Amino acid sequence: MQNSFFDNSLDQDSIKQRILALENGKVGFYSVGLYPASLAYNCAMQTDGKSLLVAPRPGRSLMGAFSEDAIQGMDPEHVERMHHMAVHGEGHQEAPNTLADLLENCDLVVLSANSNHIEQDLQDACDLRTELNREQVVLACLAGSFSHDYMKNESYVLCEKQPNLAFFSGFHRHGALRNPLDSFTANFCHPNALTALLGARLLDKISPNIQVSPGIHNVEAQYIKAAKNMSSIFAGFGYTYHRENTGTLPTLLTLLLDQCMDQAATVSMFRRDRQRLYNRQSIALTELGYGVQRIEAALSRGGEMEKVRDHTFTQLTAMVADVRGSMMMPVSGSPTRNFQAGQVLAEKMRSHKRAPKSMEELETWCEAAGLRKGGLEGLKALRYWPQIVRKYQIQVHDASMVNLLYMLLYGKPTTKDLAFSVMTESRQLSNYCQESVRPTHSRKYAEALQNLDKPEALEFVASAVIADNARRTVNDDSFLDDTEEPDNTPAYLKAMNVIENVW
Repeated sequence: MQNSFFDNSLDQDSIKQRILALENGKVGFYSVGLYPASLAYNCAMQTDGKSLLVAPRPGRSLMGAFSEDAIQGMDPEHVERMHHMAVHGEGHQEAPNTLADLLENCDLVVLSANSNHIEQDLQDACDLRTELNREQVVLACLAGSFSHDYMKNESYVLCEKQPNLAFFSGFHRHGALRNPLDSFTANFCHPNALTALLGARLLDKISPNIQVSPGIHNVEAQYIKAAKNMSSIFAGFGYTYHRENTGTLPTLLTLLLDQCMDQAATVSMFRRDRQRLYNRQSIALTELGYGVQRIEAALSRGGEMEKVRDHTFTQLTAMVADVRGSMMMPVSGSPTRNFQAGQVLAEKMRSHKRAPKSMEELETWCEAAGLRKGGLEGLKALRYWPQIVRKYQIQVHDASMVNLLYMLLYGKPTTKDLAFSVMTESRQLSNYCQESVRPTHSRKYAEALQNLDKPEALEFVASAVIADNARRTVNDDSFLDDTEEPDNTPAYLKAMNVIENVW
């Protein structure tokens, strides 16, 4: 998919004209859920609204995502300005905007549907763009879950499948976007640095309260969005269930944040366009705001250093802030919807003294609490989690928290009970947080050193010494994996063993 503001012309005059035209370009939001509608309200509150157009999906209303209380708190003049953004004149009457209208009148169109509709919307937009001869309209999305191919039964990050699709993301609270004094930051990411720069400028102009910076890491941005939505559920659970255990929360939240970043850094290594991303840009990444061109991590494997992670994207402040902010309890207003789902999970687990019987039961609990399951992208992302782990080869110790949450919701009854014990007992959870981030082989050595009175432990360590001396590895995993767990094994270790054997 081509996705650029420019055609292939080498004529300098026509390119100059196109650049000047983009200075007066418009942004369009299609589908319009709570987030884009809140952005539109912010635009209407701070500007004349002429730089932004919106088009609700057929069957949806412009204000349908807002609660009645939220609508009552809005300024009628600003709401009226929002309605002007959503219509156009047809003769002597007004007609609601459609996706085709946005493509005709905008230079950047954000497909703001969630993961249920985004792939069909993208296909429709590409077809319409060709039909209308508007190929220089750039398309972006903000879906925060994983896509799934039911025919092939595989899950993936949409921006990895469509590498030229832009991604728009930033931390926000919907109430804050309706506050005239508050502001937020965002990143507009496209693998071409110039497209990212111009797209960010267009979005930055829709409101002085919205600061948008460019980036090239669209795949990583979308992965982080999905990962943080899952992690936000755990964060909401932790805040609610362990609110009296102030020593547990900092460790839990730090680990949730770090693992989101480490997972995305692993996913980054699987980009098909990774070398082109860094080596074929017309401008340096430092011109976009990156501190350095590349940040990579390596592990020693077989005596050789192997690159295993790409952390370059972590220089995008708004992206990191999105993860951190989504796991925080706000001083005022409501936390994110996925965080609220975690709160509901905690309250129900406390009252029922058990894990949810199924994901459907948790969704029912959320619906009863006023949380529409269609807006809970974190719960949907969890459904596809095992396939994502396998596809991108995410290490167990980089995803231990989401693994535990998945185990609670999708495990067998005995596995659910085990996860329940770990998540609800402060000491078990703290131990799990500390031990589960260590690679499996490192724990084997640590445990072997504590059990040198056992012949198999002593032999295991001796083999490691011989391997080190010979500068080669020994693929002997018999110790611990084949030993039966004693009845007094702590719950957190049992949970870790279950997860490691499954993944």
